[in-house]
Amino acid sequence: MTEDAFNDPEEAPPPPLLATPEDGVPPLTDALPALKKVIERFASGTGPVAVDAERASGFRYGQRTYLAQFKRAGAGIALIDTAALPDLSELSRVLVGIEWVLHAASQDLPGLRDLQMEPSRVFDTELAARLLGWPKVGLASVVERELGFALAKEHSAQDWSERPLPAEWLTYAALDVELLLDLRVRLGRQLEAAGKEEWAEQEFEAMRLAPLPVPRPDPWRHTSGTHAVKDRRGLAIIRELWEAREEAAQARDIAPGRVLRAQAIIAAAQAKPQSLSALLEVKEWQSKGTKRRVDQWYPAIERAMGLPDSSLPHTRGPGGDGPPPSRVWPEKRPEAAARLSAAKVAILHLVERHAVPAENLLQPDALRRLCWEYVGGGFEAVGVFLAARGARPWQIDLVAEPLAKALDGIASP
Repeated sequence: MTEDAFNDPEEAPPPPLLATPEDGVPPLTDALPALKKVIERFASGTGPVAVDAERASGFRYGQRTYLAQFKRAGAGIALIDTAALPDLSELSRVLVGIEWVLHAASQDLPGLRDLQMEPSRVFDTELAARLLGWPKVGLASVVERELGFALAKEHSAQDWSERPLPAEWLTYAALDVELLLDLRVRLGRQLEAAGKEEWAEQEFEAMRLAPLPVPRPDPWRHTSGTHAVKDRRGLAIIRELWEAREEAAQARDIAPGRVLRAQAIIAAAQAKPQSLSALLEVKEWQSKGTKRRVDQWYPAIERAMGLPDSSLPHTRGPGGDGPPPSRVWPEKRPEAAARLSAAKVAILHLVERHAVPAENLLQPDALRRLCWEYVGGGFEAVGVFLAARGARPWQIDLVAEPLAKALDGIASP
């Protein structure tokens, strides 16, 4: 065998699978006496705390956390049944001032706040990997790259509201925090070596303080397949069925897609059935589960079919406060289209120079708004504008001057 064969990544042996935590899988904490012992252990532990959470997305209504996992030096791992123990404020209290280490923290922090848990500081291993320019930032990929272990991910999409939780699921959950603290040390060193430690700290703090997203107007318009319905009556059917489905899903605590599939909603909007029997002739309404509840859904269709034209939703949804889609810029505001093209080139150069994804270098919405609204003023004006849109100081330091040069190079009409 040649020397090149030994260096061929396809010939390299796979990394060893991490099958169980070093100290084993702890029992599930699902009662107050056991929780008090966990709180005592973590209060006397040292250093940062690794944190993870499991939801039942696709199974239950909303994004409630059903299992929370923690690990701290001197305290070991804790797996807490948050369906049985929905108030973890006392645990949060003993962790005030302690750094929390999470992977993809923006996914878990809202659910943790529902449990009355508020971190003082966070370190996000996924975001750290993004700032380092790594192409794969999932937990399994980052662990394999930095620590040389493979993590099994076959339980990532389970229904974590199920009780009792199978033993293999608890092992998976414990492994999600087993290596986070080691990973934080390695990534912290790499951020420092790359001169990106301050960038990361600003990003982590912005994530920690980020407000909950504002509810979208007309959320029913985001039903998968709505783009295929072009008329107002059809849109009314989507709206009425979506609202009926939301009410039923919340009442039953089931994910909306499991109550009524989006394909059935869109098919009804396209068919516009004039009777229940006509609805049952639609292919997407002939499955056993959908047909069984057809009496529940048809009144929503009847309401939509009976609405006067003045009450039908418009084909175009409510506009936001931002610029229109960039595809119409060349016609509506050609100088803005030219600015956007020049700005993208400037951002690309910075991406290549600093090995940071464009969306982490500057929020795409902020860039679009800047190009649409810019009236001059140089890098100081650019910096003020971006700061008002939530850009962090490190981002402004990098992009303000190159963007100003690019934008000022476009002639005004």
